[in-house]
Amino acid sequence: MKNIKNIKYITSLIVAAIIFSCSTENDLINLDALGAPTNISALTTVTQDNTGKVTFSPLGEGVAQFEIYFGDDTTAPVYVGPGGTIDHTYKEGVYDAKIIGTTLNGKKTETIQRVMVSFKAPENLVVTIENDLQVSKKVNVKATADFALFYDVYFGEAGKPDPVSANNGESVSYTYQNAGVYTIRVVSKSAAIKTTEFTKQFTVTVVNKPFASAPTPPNRQSADVISIYSSKYTNVAGTNFFPDWGQGGQGSSWAEFDLNGDKMLNYIKLSYQGIALADNTSIDVSGMEFIHMDVWTADLEKIETFLISKTSGEKPVIKSLVANQWTSIDIPMAAFTSQGLTVADIFQLKFVGTPWATGSVFIDNIYFYKTPSALVALPLDFESTTLTYPWSGFGAADFSGIPVSVVANPDKTGNNTSNKVVKIEKPSGAQVWAGASLGLDSTIDFSKGTKVKVTVWSPKVGAKILFKTEVSGSPKDGNGNPTVFVEVEATTTVANSWQVLTFDLTNPTAGTFSTANKYDTVILFPDFGVNGTGAIYYFDDIKQSN
Repeated sequence: MKNIKNIKYITSLIVAAIIFSCSTENDLINLDALGAPTNISALTTVTQDNTGKVTFSPLGEGVAQFEIYFGDDTTAPVYVGPGGTIDHTYKEGVYDAKIIGTTLNGKKTETIQRVMVSFKAPENLVVTIENDLQVSKKVNVKATADFALFYDVYFGEAGKPDPVSANNGESVSYTYQNAGVYTIRVVSKSAAIKTTEFTKQFTVTVVNKPFASAPTPPNRQSADVISIYSSKYTNVAGTNFFPDWGQGGQGSSWAEFDLNGDKMLNYIKLSYQGIALADNTSIDVSGMEFIHMDVWTADLEKIETFLISKTSGEKPVIKSLVANQWTSIDIPMAAFTSQGLTVADIFQLKFVGTPWATGSVFIDNIYFYKTPSALVALPLDFESTTLTYPWSGFGAADFSGIPVSVVANPDKTGNNTSNKVVKIEKPSGAQVWAGASLGLDSTIDFSKGTKVKVTVWSPKVGAKILFKTEVSGSPKDGNGNPTVFVEVEATTTVANSWQVLTFDLTNPTAGTFSTANKYDTVILFPDFGVNGTGAIYYFDDIKQSN
């Protein structure tokens, strides 16, 4: 029988290969490019009749065939196609079954599946039932019991009588149609006839607040943005974020929500609420091209945004929202001006929720912006008369910032006769990792090269210069630093003179580098690894090369 199954599977591979080979040239699939299977596992269930009959339901991604070794005296494997199952009868005991997933090109991934076959009923059943912190009306269940192989969960929703199964000790999730109170029943099973149950009345809830911050806005020059509410830019002063306008009587209210130090506006039971600038002031946004804001909601379908002019009234634009995630909204100013609104004297903004006065909304990063005429981007020569270069120093002896600035070139000779350069001072006692960083207005384009050249003036020979770039929006480590980065060292060979140092980002010592990553910073560490002595370093002409 096993040989027949093998023949059937080999035949299916041949058929698949014929299908691929008959594809048109544009539809050809490169089998060599297929990666190994991922997430290999198996749900193992057993009949409750003391026979030890176990059913394997293998799972995995990118799998064309599963190969199962049962881990008992049966030495030959069996083969199962995706979505298939296989039964095997065990004696009482604990076994390590091996599940192997194979792709069409023969790449394999394997996992060990512990199989406990016990003719004793499960004991010491422990069940955890929790609302998911990120998805509304989603419930996560985990059950563990001695002697159990798997468990069934009956989630108690009308019209959904079938249980969801999971291996003993593993988690299972279910998303309800509506929030409310449900009877959840967990049945833990071994190979014994008797099962062990747990029942609980559980309140299923809606996630009503964000679990992650809004996307970080890009770096922009001050002339290219007018910010109302954002920690990224300088906001218009004196703004009132809860003028209320009489809506409190309908239950609508406001709070500033703090998500691990990241603050955002929260309008509760939003009928209409809004923002008012300081008394008798307005802003001219006629030179801007868009208004941006990031919106999170669990229960609003739409948000209506009004700009309110001192002279021409108010006009709305309606945008749909996606529940339980941030929706980034960019509205062209033309969407307001085409309705006859004057945007040279905006003094209020208003938000209206759909449905009315029932849902809550979180809003962050409200600002007007335009396409920049120039960018802080590679290559950098610091000669622009319109751009500002917002360098930020770090790592002084007291962990504050070290001095950094764009100054006149103090030594216009040799490799560098330009007018402006960056000056970084490493004061006495500064940390060995002291340096300065510059956020770029656009991510680095590696089609222009994966090496970075920097013109450096060092007061000594043998100073290590560390160049680093990172993805500022990547997850942060325990110190609050982005975890996606690459850094390379080079050493000065001359003193009191300009020289060009090359930093190869593809060097294996630089860390995990990928041209697909959106690196958007330049970070320089002068005399890296050595405490500060009061020395001054200069940098210029940061550019890419092949």
